[in-house]
Amino acid sequence: VQLQASGGGLVQAGASLRLSCAASGRAVYVMGWFRQAPGKEREFLAALSLSGGSPVYAGSLKGRFTISRDNAKNTIHLQMSNLKVEDTGVYFCSGDSGRGFLYWGQGTQVTVSS
Repeated sequence: VQLQASGGGLVQAGASLRLSCAASGRAVYVMGWFRQAPGKEREFLAALSLSGGSPVYAGSLKGRFTISRDNAKNTIHLQMSNLKVEDTGVYFCSGDSGRGFLYWGQGTQVTVSS
């Protein structure tokens, strides 16, 4: 499975940003987003089954992030709004082909300035 993330960048606090992740190769059933802030461990943000069902979010997001899918393109998106400085980090997408999140993209940097 190959995962290609895109959409990161430098934005000011309060802005919005949309990340995308395209999967290719072996089929994945669930895709998710994780974040690693400077000096911190990687944390789970959101996940979504590609076959349907409701998304799952980390409680800390408080409704600011929305995960969605485009099955035709085997792609997921992460719409981030009202970004805060503490949202700064490298955002990774990951794929689960049935045995957990074993597949990872290269990460995309998101930097939020005050």
